[in-house]
Amino acid sequence: MYKVVLFDLDGTLTDSREGICKSVQYALVKMGRPAPELADLECFIGPPLKTSFREFYNITGEEADRAVTFYRERYSDVGKYENVPYEGIAEMLCALKEAGYILAVASSKPELFVEDILKHFGLYDYFHYVAGSDMEGKRGEKEDVIEEVFRRMKLDEENRKKYAVMVGDRHFDINGAKYFGLDSIGVTYGFCNDGELEEAGATYVVDTVAQLQELLLSKKADV
Repeated sequence: MYKVVLFDLDGTLTDSREGICKSVQYALVKMGRPAPELADLECFIGPPLKTSFREFYNITGEEADRAVTFYRERYSDVGKYENVPYEGIAEMLCALKEAGYILAVASSKPELFVEDILKHFGLYDYFHYVAGSDMEGKRGEKEDVIEEVFRRMKLDEENRKKYAVMVGDRHFDINGAKYFGLDSIGVTYGFCNDGELEEAGATYVVDTVAQLQELLLSKKADV
């Protein structure tokens, strides 16, 4: 049974497809690369940004740093607001908080952007803790961000495994949970590929926000 829920942001709380993909497209054009269709850039949603530029476009080293800088030129002013919470998210967060859950966000996105997005859409006050990477790319991996959440909570290893669960839409979230021995809930309404969450070993997989809310409320620890 759980009393702490860690949420991914992109593809779990909000549909961030437009802002991320358009900002990647902008960065690639600034780098002198062809502009792919937006649908071809959804692979950038979830992983750390530099990792995606390296893996999908073979952009490495200082060139990867330039690509991230160009991405943020657009994303910091426009892209982060080309975004929308999934239907029922605010109601679910309200219900979970009222039930006594401790809620946190653990995102590989820079923490400044995470906070701006949550505040813009009226979701920030539902969370006790919000953690992301920094603008230099530190804490960029999901494991690093989860660890930072636990550090701020002062939650020891025994209670992490006993009471915490990670919710996300990609295998990065599931693998991050497994790294700490946590249960995980995969959500298919985000950006996962078919079978990705099951293959990664998610403890549970749900298809809708309503199913996620029902599952979490049914698993609330009585402490």
